[in-house]
Amino acid sequence: MSADRPGRLGVGTIGAGRVGAVLASALAGAGHALTGISAVSDESRERAATMLPSVPVLPIPEIIERSELVLLAVPEAELGPLVAGLAEAGAWQPGQLVLHTVARFGTGVLDPARLAGAIPLAVHPAMSFTGTSIDLARLPGTWFAVTAPAPVLPIGQALVVEMGGEPVIVAERDRAAYGEAIDTAVSFSSAIVDQASGILDGIGVARPGAVLAPLVRSAVENALARHDRGAYPEGADTIDEADSDWPLGGGA
Repeated sequence: MSADRPGRLGVGTIGAGRVGAVLASALAGAGHALTGISAVSDESRERAATMLPSVPVLPIPEIIERSELVLLAVPEAELGPLVAGLAEAGAWQPGQLVLHTVARFGTGVLDPARLAGAIPLAVHPAMSFTGTSIDLARLPGTWFAVTAPAPVLPIGQALVVEMGGEPVIVAERDRAAYGEAIDTAVSFSSAIVDQASGILDGIGVARPGAVLAPLVRSAVENALARHDRGAYPEGADTIDEADSDWPLGGGA
């Protein structure tokens, strides 16, 4: 661990995509030392240079060798083969924290690393990332699904809090359902906005996104609040009802 502050970790990041670069930056902001990041494409190298200018771009085995916490921010289809391949190469270290960010996987996908002595964590931020510093301002208050063996669950929760997020525990058996919920929310919201914008564009509205923005935001906020048990006083079904001074159904 870093000698500067107790409890600080050397963090290596595999994947300089929109999620990896932002979470690495957030962990650095919490005082952890970034040991290296992997970046293959020109786009990912540019993102790493922008978001993490002082962090060296290194080969994956060297990142793992240097790090006490390895952040695996890679696409879903690549995660399992990557973990298994690194296990076959003998890269994982006993006692090393290994954290992945895929929504629908729990810690089972990290079993090859666990069998080598690593400590598995599955932490998914329920947020749509741009891969820029804008995301750092959005992390506070964002909910992160945390799945881990019971003895190390507090570690995953603490890392989320350090990044400014709110941890919510999701059981290993429920990660697939959680991932389905996340995919549904993202795909349907994007598809609906695209469809509505296309209709407005077709009738000559110059800025359909700007026109729809207040409507979509308020509609989504109302829909989300209906499923937030703490959003309304008991018995109120909508924001308007909760905020009204008049009895339901009453008038002046």
